[in-house]
Amino acid sequence: MANNEDALRAMQNCFHSQFSVDEAEYEDIEENRRTSVDEDSIYLGCTLSRSFNPEDSPVIKMGWLHKTPPQGTLVFQKRWVMLDAQFLRYFQNEKGVYSKRIIAILSVTEVLNVGGQKFEVVTRNRTFLFRAENNTVREEWVSVLKETIQQRCNSMEMSLMNFSDTSGQRASRVSLISKQGYLEMSGLRSKLYVVICANSVFLYRNAEEHSQGVGITSIEMNLGTVKGTDKRSFNLTTFYRTFSFVAESEQQREQWVEALQACVSHSLSSNAVAQKIWSEEANQRCADCGAPHPDWASVNLCVVLCKCCAGVHRGLGQSVSKVRSLKMDEKVWTENQLFLLLGNDKVNLFWAANIPPSEMLCTSSDSEERKRFVTAKYCQGKYRRYHALFGQQEALNKALCNTIQTGDVLETLSLVFCGADVNCYTGDPELPSPVSIAQHYGQTLQVEFLTHNHNTELPGSRAGDHTILEAALPISHTGYLFKTASSTRAVTERKSKGDFSRRWCSLNQGNFSYYESEKSSSQSGQMKMSDVLCLVVNPQGKHGYGHSFELYHDSGRVYLFGEDSPDTVREWIKAIGKALVPPVAEDLVGWSFERVGRLRYTAGQSFHCPCLGWFSLGGSRLLLLLHGEDHADNIDLRKLQELSVEQEAAAVVLVDRGRRLRLEGDRRPDFQGWLSGIQQGLGRGDGPLDQQQLTETEVPVIVDCCISYITQHGLKSEGIYRRSGVNSKIAALLFSLRHDPRQVRLSEGERQVDNVANVLKRFLREVGEGVFNGHQASLPWLHTTTVSERRERVSQYKALLHSLPLVNRATLGAVINHLYCVQCFADENQMNMHNLAIVFGPTLFQTDGTDNSAGQVVEELIQNYQDIFNVNAEQLQKQLDMISHVIKAQEEHTEEGTPSPLTICGVYLERKEEGSELLVQISQAVSAEELVCEVLRRGNIPTQQGEYWSCFLVNDNQEMERPLHYQERALAIYFSLGKDCHLVVKRNCYMDAMLIYIAGMVDVSRNSMIKFRDEKGQRGKRTFSRRLCVLDGTSLRLYKEVKSTQPERECQVHALKVYYGIKKRLQPPSCWGMTVVCEQAERDKQQWYLCCESKNELIEWLATFMNLQHNSDLWPAASRPDS
Repeated sequence: MANNEDALRAMQNCFHSQFSVDEAEYEDIEENRRTSVDEDSIYLGCTLSRSFNPEDSPVIKMGWLHKTPPQGTLVFQKRWVMLDAQFLRYFQNEKGVYSKRIIAILSVTEVLNVGGQKFEVVTRNRTFLFRAENNTVREEWVSVLKETIQQRCNSMEMSLMNFSDTSGQRASRVSLISKQGYLEMSGLRSKLYVVICANSVFLYRNAEEHSQGVGITSIEMNLGTVKGTDKRSFNLTTFYRTFSFVAESEQQREQWVEALQACVSHSLSSNAVAQKIWSEEANQRCADCGAPHPDWASVNLCVVLCKCCAGVHRGLGQSVSKVRSLKMDEKVWTENQLFLLLGNDKVNLFWAANIPPSEMLCTSSDSEERKRFVTAKYCQGKYRRYHALFGQQEALNKALCNTIQTGDVLETLSLVFCGADVNCYTGDPELPSPVSIAQHYGQTLQVEFLTHNHNTELPGSRAGDHTILEAALPISHTGYLFKTASSTRAVTERKSKGDFSRRWCSLNQGNFSYYESEKSSSQSGQMKMSDVLCLVVNPQGKHGYGHSFELYHDSGRVYLFGEDSPDTVREWIKAIGKALVPPVAEDLVGWSFERVGRLRYTAGQSFHCPCLGWFSLGGSRLLLLLHGEDHADNIDLRKLQELSVEQEAAAVVLVDRGRRLRLEGDRRPDFQGWLSGIQQGLGRGDGPLDQQQLTETEVPVIVDCCISYITQHGLKSEGIYRRSGVNSKIAALLFSLRHDPRQVRLSEGERQVDNVANVLKRFLREVGEGVFNGHQASLPWLHTTTVSERRERVSQYKALLHSLPLVNRATLGAVINHLYCVQCFADENQMNMHNLAIVFGPTLFQTDGTDNSAGQVVEELIQNYQDIFNVNAEQLQKQLDMISHVIKAQEEHTEEGTPSPLTICGVYLERKEEGSELLVQISQAVSAEELVCEVLRRGNIPTQQGEYWSCFLVNDNQEMERPLHYQERALAIYFSLGKDCHLVVKRNCYMDAMLIYIAGMVDVSRNSMIKFRDEKGQRGKRTFSRRLCVLDGTSLRLYKEVKSTQPERECQVHALKVYYGIKKRLQPPSCWGMTVVCEQAERDKQQWYLCCESKNELIEWLATFMNLQHNSDLWPAASRPDS
């Protein structure tokens, strides 16, 4: 027994010498800091062991025991006690989460029976006395404790036997303790000694207790969050309670917060993926710097990286390097065979074939060296092994198509990063893309590699970025600012003054630095202006300090600065702006912008070659300097023809004056701010006139839309603008127009003319500040009516007109022009100038109608329209002639018994391009066949034998088109078009084959296996799955398997619309696809994507759909070649 006890003490001494803090290190601190604390004054609970893991330490025994307080009193206190392989702990009760005390098993020297149902647990410096309910329970506890201690010692002895004194192995025994030290804790009089170890945080009264293995409690960090609350304080929040700590300094606080956040990340991580990838020996070292056990990877570049190098890769953006954690992103690692097949050594035979020894990275390289090296290696391809076909695009693409049929992924990598296009057309319509070829040949690793590099930026494509990044002017500026702690997310919540710290800031030679004070010699932080992505000027009063701005760094961090003095902040914004942008883009910071910075963009239809541009946004104005241009351009967001957001790709597409720009977010924290600002700049329907969406002539789209509709359909309507409409419809239509007027298509309907007329009047009456720019500005207009001389009144009206803001002037001109046209047809509509003035006087002046001056002003504006608005008489007459032509055509159709008036609609001939649009007048009765004939006649295109011309409804956004059945009413389709849709008359290349197939059909139904994807149900999978598709006279049904008895999806035939094509971003497995739109109810609209394996199969499915929907009547019999 004595020998066992000696061995136990020796083992414990060895344990403390290896893993505990040296007591002498804290001797001086303890003399000053040690304070007597009653045991029950701290209600927490747990302790430290180097190999502690809750999952590996199940509870061995637990139950109620009585124990005495440490002062030695005989008053026993009832405690809930738990024992596992690591610790003995006791709690206030059985529901307690955090213990009152925790005793490391390795710190226990012996367990003794002392009589009276009591036993002692003896440590080196303290004895804990427990009392059981009876002797049997006591004996059980003593026996289990001794057995646990012996097992723990044996386990420790085996571990120590494997230790060696060689320096290399000793260096590998890195302590799991990441940080330790004293912290104040809210509610306590004295400081606690806090230790962060592995996945837990341990609390001790002092450093001595830590060295003895007796503490207060442990906090598991897998459910913890850490957040700074003040200059020196921070909170550790768990599911059960919040611990509030105070550090000795702000710098210490940041260190503690960083260490605790790392502990949370570590506790949530898993080694399963990392261990598998590390099984390839080459992957045990970082591909860039050689650091051991790298736990990050770039999935598209196929390299395994350490944490430091991975941070630099993230800064390059998703278009260059898609970085994933081997531990944190376990769910995305569905397959990792690619990294086992290649390995860092093989991949570096390509990426690092020509690295000079002087430029190689090492584990001790700083961040600047890493950034320079990684940029040269992957962005510029400086060290790569050039392929023999480099520079020969066609040969590279052909070689790629051949290589992906094999398992040589390394050769594929070499081809792709030397210029081969992963999205090239293969020349085979059955297998149109490299991905489809790889899938066809069963090369899953090739498919994985190509998919990851679908939109990768090739080495060398950023060559033009350096000039635009490094050309900023050398600006100097210094002064005090208030700063919050940086974050990795956009600052959305309001920061109070208490969240800010005063810092001396310096901008010099392209570096922005900040210090504790003006006299400090060491920096608290620094950033290069070339690494700043965006400068944001916050609205006044957004944070505690009245004026503030934010800097978004390339690393993903956000820095917030503030000051109460507007002049101070203005000077800083001016200086930072000039230091941020190149001299050629100085116009971008010379105005009251809200944000300025650089973004990646693509122009036109190609999204595969993004360039870098500078952008400046403020209100509805977007200034931009695109790559290769020497002056800034201007976009008025209110006049955008189109804006669409690609949420999955984190991008936004703008169409302005026919130019298409796609801005990429690269998942940067500042991009949501760009997107929000652009959307707000489009215009607000509830704002004043200058904040509305506008036409190119500065007229609000709402006004232009209503006027155009009335001009086409309401000029002959008796009592137009005097009759009331249906109030509910008026309110609904006005709401839609205010939300997004460019998306609204006004269609014909009962009393629709009166509804639209009332919408225009209500908008003009309710719009902010009115057409005359406010009540005060409208008074001179009303006073002009008192002038006796007509010539003088006209002169004053002209002066007042020119004093109006541009949008107000244009709007008033459009309205008066419209009223002038209306009164020209007073014989039909009974609305002369006086009647119109009675209606529009109170509307335009936003009055109650009691003052006749408003109506008098409007009447004189109509009467003197040409003089006041300086209108050319010849142009006005042409406008009236066009309107008369429409009215005459309507009368002719009315005499022929056609009740529907004509509508002018735009139809493209053969393709949508400039100059191909024809304006055609059609009525509600015109069929698609008649529209095709009229367009061909207008285009002077004679029809040839065997040609089938159809009118197609084309949706650009969805990349699909549908041929209208020849009997469909064209006008109803035209009015239902969305903003991305248009009509095109062109040859129907499938119709001949469909008619031949239908002529030989025996069974009108069809069924076969087909590739299927549902946009809603399978969006996350991004794959097509095989389904049994059954189409008959009643419905289209999809079955998951051939043996299935119940359909997975079903839609009635009459509710289907079938379109040619599938949008490319869904990555269809072949080019023979169709999009099926199922709309069985008003709010139940689904899109299914069906992909065929050949052109013939697609034609047969399309023919079956159309045959069932139109009772075999696909084409007019008189027009068929065989008729």
